[in-house]
Amino acid sequence: MSIKIITKNRKASHDYYLEDRYEAGLVLKGTEVKSLRQGHVSINEAYCSIHGGEAFINNMYIGNYKEGNIHNLDERRTRKLLLHRREIDRLFGKVQQQGYSLIPLQVHFRNSYAKVEFALAKGKKHQDKRQDIIERETERQMKRAMKEYY
Repeated sequence: MSIKIITKNRKASHDYYLEDRYEAGLVLKGTEVKSLRQGHVSINEAYCSIHGGEAFINNMYIGNYKEGNIHNLDERRTRKLLLHRREIDRLFGKVQQQGYSLIPLQVHFRNSYAKVEFALAKGKKHQDKRQDIIERETERQMKRAMKEYY
């Protein structure tokens, strides 16, 4: 299985507690695949939602393909995600719980199919983010001290 990562959402682990991870196919139209292959994509402000028994990714930016002329579509349109029915039902039940949301983590090609990896996530509070930064700093200092010691 060959995986080519197109883009990652690096702020996701900083802003959310990531619990379960899922992978879904991405329904694309027109020249969007060519634009993806060129790397003109951003998922920093994107989020996933479930409506009418179907999963969608909203606010995902796929830039226009410059040779696409009239075949280019809206850059931030809502795109459908391909998931099994039981996965959608399970996610819908969990998203209904307070504080949970579906956050995209990365877009990649797996065997020439465009895929989105997303996670069931719970938002972090400001003090939680500060605590994570303090833990990272102490670990970094410990590694630095161990390196100097040996």
